[in-house]
Amino acid sequence: MSGAHGAGPEGRRRAWGWATSGLILLALGLGCGAAAVAVAPHPGTSSTAPAREPSWDGERSPEADAPGDAGGADPSSSDGSAGDGTGASSPAPDSRSADPGSSSAAGAGGARSEDSAPVADEDWVARVAAQTGVPERALRAYATAALRLAEQQPGCGLGWNTLAAIGEVESAHGSLNEGTLGPDGRVTPRLLGPVLDGSGELGEIVDSDGGVLDGDATWDRAVGPMQFLPSTWERWGADGDGDGVADVDDLDDAALAAARYLCAAGDLTDASTWIAAVSGYNPGVEYNNAVAQAAQRLADAG
Repeated sequence: MSGAHGAGPEGRRRAWGWATSGLILLALGLGCGAAAVAVAPHPGTSSTAPAREPSWDGERSPEADAPGDAGGADPSSSDGSAGDGTGASSPAPDSRSADPGSSSAAGAGGARSEDSAPVADEDWVARVAAQTGVPERALRAYATAALRLAEQQPGCGLGWNTLAAIGEVESAHGSLNEGTLGPDGRVTPRLLGPVLDGSGELGEIVDSDGGVLDGDATWDRAVGPMQFLPSTWERWGADGDGDGVADVDDLDDAALAAARYLCAAGDLTDASTWIAAVSGYNPGVEYNNAVAQAAQRLADAG
């Protein structure tokens, strides 16, 4: 995909040699947290806060726990380039784009899909898309995934802007290589990362699924708008749009999978945890810089 990125969230490490102290200090200095997402009031009720659902109890990602990783949270990603050790911009702070009239700081009121999952408010999506330049269809996927994680794992603190930043860095929201994000959330033609055969700055990852997901039976490649490796998608793949299929090429599904992957790291409002989560998604200071700067810009604009 773009530059040295685009290899998927897991198993992409090389013998990187970077320092993370600058990342952590900058993150702590500027602050981090979930940029708020507005949702429509729940039909038939005046409450702006949806009923809580049981917290998701999936396994933690081993990558998210790796010390010294420069991570990527609040939504996900691919093979990073070698870091320069200079440190990254801070994770983005809460943008406080709360639903007008809502007293909730996170804007966590509840329009609902047919399966009772929260869905981002269309007016909010249109307004923030115009302010940030993120395509409405993509923003809806990121924001809805963040809202669902806010219910499933309220201690995570994942912001829509982190997911959007990862989607921007990984695939320009599905538009890289002339990709098109359709009304149904699917990206066509398929977005495939470089063959991870160890050449250049790429990691070497032998095929893990017989080429089922990425079409390559020799080496693995990252797939889809959020650039998941086959082995990572097998573990974290999700059905974000309720159609019964976990589709790596569908941004609704990929954004939810990325959100769960990132939230396995813990409380993403903590700067060091945010850094570790993004690094687990894709290691490298340069990558972390790109995601953090994009997340900050989106939070400021939105």
